[in-house]
Amino acid sequence: MANIGFPGLILILILALIIFGPKKLPEIGRAFGDTLREFKRSTQGLTNDILEEKDEKNRK
Repeated sequence: MANIGFPGLILILILALIIFGPKKLPEIGRAFGDTLREFKRSTQGLTNDILEEKDEKNRK
């Protein structure tokens, strides 16, 4: 997925525009952004929990 490149990204955007239409794309983009934001919060919380557990073990 990391090797899509600029031409591949343009192709994906054009296909999305054709499939979903111009009215749905902002909604889809917003939903995708919200999903990424929530995923980031979750992983950050998990990382913090792991670091706290590690610190507690080191204190004992």
